[in-house]
Parts: sequence; structure tokens; C-alpha cells
Amino acid sequence: MARIGKKPIPLPQDVEVVPKEGGMVQVSGKKGVLQQWIDPTIGVQVEAGMVRVFPVGEGGTKHCNALHGLYRALLHNMVIGVSMGFKHTLELVGVGYRANLQGNLLELSLGYSHDIVFELPEEIAATTEVAKGKNPLIHLESIDKQLLGQVSAKIRSLRKVEPYKGKGIRFLGERVRRKAGKSTKK
Repeated sequence: MARIGKKPIPLPQDVEVVPKEGGMVQVSGKKGVLQQWIDPTIGVQVEAGMVRVFPVGEGGTKHCNALHGLYRALLHNMVIGVSMGFKHTLELVGVGYRANLQGNLLELSLGYSHDIVFELPEEIAATTEVAKGKNPLIHLESIDKQLLGQVSAKIRSLRKVEPYKGKGIRFLGERVRRKAGKSTKK
């Protein structure tokens, strides 16, 4: 059995985990409700404020061990998401780079000949922050860790950080390894 899969998931007071028919598990809390399909080879048991994930039938195969750890991690992320939520902050580094939010449309000026309009999913709450003398920031918040990471990666891919000047979209606090430019011959 997987080591991560063996660890029980502690449930906060306001979180409820309900296994449903067809392999679905529903996790509800103060921030919302999430659902996840669980493979039939993995069982979920809720008891005394803890959730345990265990292999059903023949445990010990490589595939079953991989799924055991995976579904335990997914359920743990769901419990954290519905109780506290997840946040990502993206920083736009570059002259003239701007971000403007109108409803669920994020309008980005990233040095191209045109502005990019990015439609955010309904499950993600976003705000933009612009302060004089500082880089614009985009704050993203959601209860779904997977969706938040996917949207953050998609926004980052619109202007990847380049290693010579360090311009582009990056996570707040991310260190970029810089390269030296061309050197002249003497």
C-alpha cells in the first residue's frame, strides 16, 4: 500500500464527506461543494471526523497503489478547498503590461499588437491590483485546486518569462534564473 494513501484525512468541523452511488464522493463545506469520481478499486470510509482511503479487493498491485495515493491526495485537496480555499497571485513584469478585469473577462496588455481577452471560469474569483511604481498583480481564488492551477498556467503561457530581461507573467515571489547577454569580442 502507498504511504500517502495510508494517512487518514482529518475533517474540520464544517466539512462533510459523503460517498455516493457510482463511485462519486461529495465534499461540502462553508465555501462550496466539490465532487470527485473514485475508481472502483479504491474504497472511501468516513468515521469519527476522519476519512480513510483503502484498496478494495487485491491491494498491492502497482496500479492500485498509485490510485490509492492519488485519490487520497485529491480528497485531501477537496477538504482544504471547501474549508479554506486556494489562492494564486500572478505578477506582470514588463513595461506597459496591464491587467483589467470586467466581470469574468480578464483583459491583458502584454506587449503584443493587440490586447488579449481571457474568459475566467465561474468557479474562479479574480481581482486585479495596480499600484504606481509596482508591477500589476492578478489575484485568483477558488475552492478547486486543479482548476485554479490550470487557469494560472494558461494565463502564464500567454507571455512566458524570458531569461534575459525577466519580462513576462510569473507567480508572485517566483525567482527567474537570468542569463547573460551577448559579449563583444575585443
